[in-house]
Amino acid sequence: MELGLKGRVAFVAGGSKGLGKAIAVELSIEGAKVAICARNHPELPRAVEEIHALTGGEVIGIPADLTVPEQARDFVKKGIEHFGTVDILVNNAGGPPDKKFLDVDEELWRYGFQLNLMSTILMTREAVPVMMDKRWGRIVNMTSVSVKQPIEGLILSNTFRLGVVGFAKTIAGELAPYNITVNNVCPAFTMTPRVRDLSAEIARKEGIAPEEVIARWESQIAMKRLGTPEEVAALVAFLASERAGFITGDTIQIDGGYYKGAM
Repeated sequence: MELGLKGRVAFVAGGSKGLGKAIAVELSIEGAKVAICARNHPELPRAVEEIHALTGGEVIGIPADLTVPEQARDFVKKGIEHFGTVDILVNNAGGPPDKKFLDVDEELWRYGFQLNLMSTILMTREAVPVMMDKRWGRIVNMTSVSVKQPIEGLILSNTFRLGVVGFAKTIAGELAPYNITVNNVCPAFTMTPRVRDLSAEIARKEGIAPEEVIARWESQIAMKRLGTPEEVAALVAFLASERAGFITGDTIQIDGGYYKGAM
């Protein structure tokens, strides 16, 4: 299927590893020029080199800590300065730590707010005027299946990712006349470094092996396995494409049958 992404300019936040990197690779394979950001500076240039080696596409890296508002905004500003435009914005950030309600202090609430909600708002705010001028744009927010079915112990993610859904649903209507789509992608447990770290953290608290935690997650998924970053990236690339021009304001899970609700 021709996705019509050749020559498009895509910004992928959190693109040095995990889902973000897989998405950047997929978009680059489809012919898009890609900017990625990450907080870990040593990983960022390495990821840029690896993506370019895999795809041969133009890729740049912009250091940014998405919990710092100025840096979240600057990721998009600097990307536009380099490429002269933006067509696709993938709002992606790692999840906050595994915590229950009484274990979360005010500082952690602020951290989760900046990481998973405010960074999405700020990056979108920088990209939208350019997209409106072009009368074309694709905004894809990486959330979690927790927006459909809250996950025990992830109160920060459960709270702020739902805020992203409300934000996206609202602006989707405002931006539709400009041929700009806004959608949310909701993975269940996917085999990424973040999920491996989370399994190790839970295993440590429960006194079991990380493999037992992963097996427990797999047992809750109809397909009895975790997803792969590449599977998630394929969905994002479709939503970012010409082919998905009539899909907006939607929240789409990619979870192997984890979510049991009807809607």
